[in-house]
Amino acid sequence: MKRFGKYTPAKKSHKKIKERIRIILLTVIACFFAILFLFPTVLTITNSFMTETEIAANYGNVFERTDSGGKVFISEMVNLKFIPDKVSLQQYITVLLKSPDYLFKFWNSMIYTVPILIFQLVVALLASYAFMRFKGRLKEMVFFIYIILTLMPYQVTLVPNFLVSEWLGIMDTRWAIWLPGIFSPFAVYLLTKYMKRIPASVIEAARIDGAGEWQIFRYIGIPLCKGALYSVGILIFIDFWNMVEQPLILLINDETHPLSIFLSKINQGEIGLAFAVATIYMVPSLLVFLYGEDYLVEGITYQGGVKG
Repeated sequence: MKRFGKYTPAKKSHKKIKERIRIILLTVIACFFAILFLFPTVLTITNSFMTETEIAANYGNVFERTDSGGKVFISEMVNLKFIPDKVSLQQYITVLLKSPDYLFKFWNSMIYTVPILIFQLVVALLASYAFMRFKGRLKEMVFFIYIILTLMPYQVTLVPNFLVSEWLGIMDTRWAIWLPGIFSPFAVYLLTKYMKRIPASVIEAARIDGAGEWQIFRYIGIPLCKGALYSVGILIFIDFWNMVEQPLILLINDETHPLSIFLSKINQGEIGLAFAVATIYMVPSLLVFLYGEDYLVEGITYQGGVKG
């Protein structure tokens, strides 16, 4: 007796096969792009363990110049190697022990990034809670300005930041980097969106129990935005760790430049050091991302509200 249902065993089996093929294809495509994106990172790390002679043999033509300063025509293909012929730590010994400039620039990057990260989150938490709790046309206008500033690239506000820094007399100081970073609207905008997803019934219940604004902010607002805090913190750290335009314009003295600027100024005879310094420079970003990976995913996917 024939079955006339919508889903027969044969159709179900065919559907499962198509689903498996789709999953396999998507997995292969994802692996391809993952390998493609990881290619520069892996190449940098492995090449940092090569000797200077091997690096010069593989990439020397790219960096050679004539005595007059012109570029040399590259007649041979660059030899991209992932496995060094001889593992050497000489580049790291030079960077960490023999040349303090690199470590000095590294700590400059930390000094700029960490305070901006901490105080921008503090300002953003307080501002986002205020935007969530208080109503009115003035609040809507201020938040609209925050949205406009968030949509603007930093290059648009670079000239006003330069003029304000000059007016305040903080040019060529760390404050010229700290102040615009701490009061950046990016974190305020994101955290406000998360704060607004907190159910009003939860806040109302807390008020009935006698909680004040500070208690609501501390015991309800901050815990429910924990995933968002980690997500925003990771993005802030990576953004300001890799900043280029701000220190180039606002910092005149080379000694105050972070490592992101110093990397582009490594001499052509220090190719091996460039690989080693770039590897060291990647470590903080990788550690921050790996530590907060679960929180980052939670902060992106979590739609707010109270978890069951």
